[in-house]
Amino acid sequence: MRLGDTTPKGRLRFDAIARYLQDVANDDARDADLDDAMWWILRRTKLVVDEPIRFDEWVTLTTWCSGFGGRWAERRTELVGDMGGRVEAVALWVFVDRDTGAPRRLAPEFIDVYGEACAGRKVRARLFHDDPPIDASTEPWHVRYVDLDVIGHVNNAVYWAAVEESMADSRTGGRVRASVEFRSGIEARSEVILRRSTTESGESGWFDVDGGIAASYRWVIS
Repeated sequence: MRLGDTTPKGRLRFDAIARYLQDVANDDARDADLDDAMWWILRRTKLVVDEPIRFDEWVTLTTWCSGFGGRWAERRTELVGDMGGRVEAVALWVFVDRDTGAPRRLAPEFIDVYGEACAGRKVRARLFHDDPPIDASTEPWHVRYVDLDVIGHVNNAVYWAAVEESMADSRTGGRVRASVEFRSGIEARSEVILRRSTTESGESGWFDVDGGIAASYRWVIS
């Protein structure tokens, strides 16, 4: 784990974890030689940090398909460091048409490759985060050019940077459970309001674009 992925306290940041997950998922899909291997849109990601990964720690990522539906699949990934760091991740990816962006059915080839790993387990694509409460605080959240990926949307890892910002003053230690859910994408030049609701053990946040929630996060320390 390198300098560019650390917090000032030397912990692997959540946005860096999200990039690791994104890259290993893309690599695995390409390695499986699937048609349109890159055409997946992230629906939700959940992380459990049992022990933080630290600066200069060697990290091994192990990933597999743990379930699927008609047009989506669940991917689990373990991040294990050689100094004791451990993070568990589960992500739901939706398979989309490269021309229309609409969800499309998984091809039989997908089941041939990944069916044994998930043992026929079916998963749903529903989201679990509530809408923001009326008394949630608000602040602008600026979309930068460096936040955009090749399709012109804010990359999924960038949303986790907001999680890191919200955790900056939280107490250290303890098990961290965090999740980000995506209802739609955020495009360049969007005017975004970040709505936040804080508790003693964590926080929830919502990315509001023109009165609609594009994405949300939730974290808690136990």
